[in-house]
Amino acid sequence: MPLSDYEIVIGLEVHAELKTKSKIFCGCPTEFGGEPNSHVCPVCLGLPGALPVLNETALDYTILAGLALNCEIAHYSKFDRKQYFYPDLPKAYQISQYDLPFCKNGWIEVTAEDGTKKKAGIIRVHLEEEAGKTVHSGTGILDSDYALQDYNRCGIPLIEIVGAPDLRSPREAREYLEKLKLLLQYAGVSDCKMEEGSLRCDANISIRPKGSKEFGVLAEIKNMNSFKAVQAALEYEAERQADLLDSGEKMVKQTRTWDENKGITVFMRSKEDASDYRYFPDPDLLPVIIEADRVARLRTLLPEMPDSRRQRYINEWGLPEYDAGVISSSRELADFFEAAVKEYGEAKTVSNWVMGEFLRLLNQEKIEISAAKISPSQLVQMLKMIDAGTISGKIAKTVFEEMFKTGNDPAQVVKEQGLVQISDAGELEALAQKIIAANPKSVADYLGGKEQAIGYLVGQMMKETKGRANPGMVNELLRKELDKLK
Repeated sequence: MPLSDYEIVIGLEVHAELKTKSKIFCGCPTEFGGEPNSHVCPVCLGLPGALPVLNETALDYTILAGLALNCEIAHYSKFDRKQYFYPDLPKAYQISQYDLPFCKNGWIEVTAEDGTKKKAGIIRVHLEEEAGKTVHSGTGILDSDYALQDYNRCGIPLIEIVGAPDLRSPREAREYLEKLKLLLQYAGVSDCKMEEGSLRCDANISIRPKGSKEFGVLAEIKNMNSFKAVQAALEYEAERQADLLDSGEKMVKQTRTWDENKGITVFMRSKEDASDYRYFPDPDLLPVIIEADRVARLRTLLPEMPDSRRQRYINEWGLPEYDAGVISSSRELADFFEAAVKEYGEAKTVSNWVMGEFLRLLNQEKIEISAAKISPSQLVQMLKMIDAGTISGKIAKTVFEEMFKTGNDPAQVVKEQGLVQISDAGELEALAQKIIAANPKSVADYLGGKEQAIGYLVGQMMKETKGRANPGMVNELLRKELDKLK
């Protein structure tokens, strides 16, 4: 049967590192980088006699993540030991959670294949410690001769978000991931940088004949380092499973890795069951009681979420849907935009500059919004200078770029670079006469009925004044002088 005769069933397991300053059970720093094995201590190295102490901020961030994902927050929870043997796990067990996670029964809204909205369930969000990092000699597992262990990452607080098998296409899976990342960033609990390993996704996928209620045999796919890779890996795996079933081969529950270069999934090992990990409550950590007032306090810290912001920008501020979607796709960008709108008033004008020059320069310089030197108030000052006729819209782009580079106020930039708009009628009238005299062909074309010919003359005046002439006055004065020649 072709793949279209099967139903794809996908559930995602997402790991997100929490952006605390110290690790989950010790005081070691969590910043990315550093010499291998330099951010470690007896606790995160699992040395005998070292005892863990829970980082309260990590717990708060977990609760905030659960609230952002519409989860129920547990009143009583505990930590468990998940036992497995792997070089990046120095204790030979991971402190995690098994049957009593901090958060459960949440959801994320995604667009189904038929275009309708649906809720993709989140089974649980639990808190655990990060493992170390295996550094391969090649580009990955498949082409390496050896591997080394860096334990700097050991003990960084990590939440695992276990999604329900509610996704029915690789495209839905990608949208789910994009929304999940956005919600975690809005909640302020993780930077979600896939390139640094602070957001990772394992995908469980199976297929079944359409109309069937029983789940197929799943494969777990690992080693996908981008949303694009997740979608591509799931598309390939769905086709692979369909081919296997069509050929009569028996499916085996397994873990596979994504080979980016070849565009295929490759067998790694058979898939473990929960019993293989021999979970039991961690005897070194007390159970955790989460009081209702703690949850209520944390709920007040959540900002307005992206979907709500996007709709408000459309309904209350009259933004086009595209503008609202782009701006609300980043909490920092939305905060910058809103601060400028509240001071200036015209949302569409602000969005044009934020989506245009501001995002262009951020991408060009490859910096985060938090590192930008320009402030919303400085953008508003510049817009008011345009409104007052002090500078033209064209000159404003030069001013904005200089503000972005230096952090200087627009008035200072305009003064230092002599960019004040020329609005002196006498000066511009004399220049218009000069331009007309120097361009007889364009003048003849205009007088002969070619209206667009005036555009060339306008351009010559702007060139002569290095863009400083008032565009409205230029157009008006040129027409006035040309009309004298009719």
